[in-house]
Amino acid sequence: MTDPSSHPGLGAPRGPAFLAGRAPAFPGPPAPSAEAPAAAHAAPPPAPPSGRTPRPFVATLLAAVLAGGAAGYAAGALGDADPASAPAAALRAGDLEAVAARVLPSVVSVETTRGQGSGFVFDERGRMLTNAHVVEGSSEVTVELQDGRRLRAEVIGDDPQYDVAVLEPETARGLDAAELATGGRPAVGDTVLAIGSPLGLSGTVTSGIVSALDRPVRLGDGGQRRAVQTDASINPGNSGGPLVDAEGRVIGINTAIATLDQERGGSIGIGFAIPVGDAVDAARTIIDGG
Repeated sequence: MTDPSSHPGLGAPRGPAFLAGRAPAFPGPPAPSAEAPAAAHAAPPPAPPSGRTPRPFVATLLAAVLAGGAAGYAAGALGDADPASAPAAALRAGDLEAVAARVLPSVVSVETTRGQGSGFVFDERGRMLTNAHVVEGSSEVTVELQDGRRLRAEVIGDDPQYDVAVLEPETARGLDAAELATGGRPAVGDTVLAIGSPLGLSGTVTSGIVSALDRPVRLGDGGQRRAVQTDASINPGNSGGPLVDAEGRVIGINTAIATLDQERGGSIGIGFAIPVGDAVDAARTIIDGG
């Protein structure tokens, strides 16, 4: 892991772990205040002790969407959005429901001895894409389909520089590949859905937009890579799941989030996905043995 001291104020980029088989512990609701409604923002932190100079608060940037203690992470500088991209019209709820129904059968939960993440079927042989940090250290994993079937899958290789791994399940029977948006480029403002298993909650769908393109983000063991930024809610366990457009085509693999809380993490509306073209190129190299 990169020495956090080389990025003043960022701290060690990391997020909360979710261990497969362990029920997630959700904090209880805050007690209502007489001075403000329960839904109001949390009170500011207490003032520092007298005689000490308060230190400026800086957000911990880019915690990985970790899968049960996996070491993958991302960190990087935020660039400008693509000025040539035009916003797209918002879709109705019924349209999004149809998109989700089309994509969900291709999405899987990925379970390892270390934790849990997400993935999706990407070719006619039933092979699946996920993040390298989800399956790190594993030669075989268990995948759970939307219909409840559980299959063994071999990790046939990974590319830590792009944080991509390829899985081959024991059978391709009943597996449908998701459609990939490899022939085009999303635009800022396009409606997107993030699909996966945050905190082990399989088949979870969240919606948002493309917030920016070509964000320089440091992934895993590699240098800076371009990423799609989205405000669709992404949380621990979403790693490796698809980010899809309004046509149900995969535009990226959900990989990392920014967080204000280094210890607990969680979505604050800034998530990052590996562009699907980069992910597929890495996958083909893995499959070809390169």
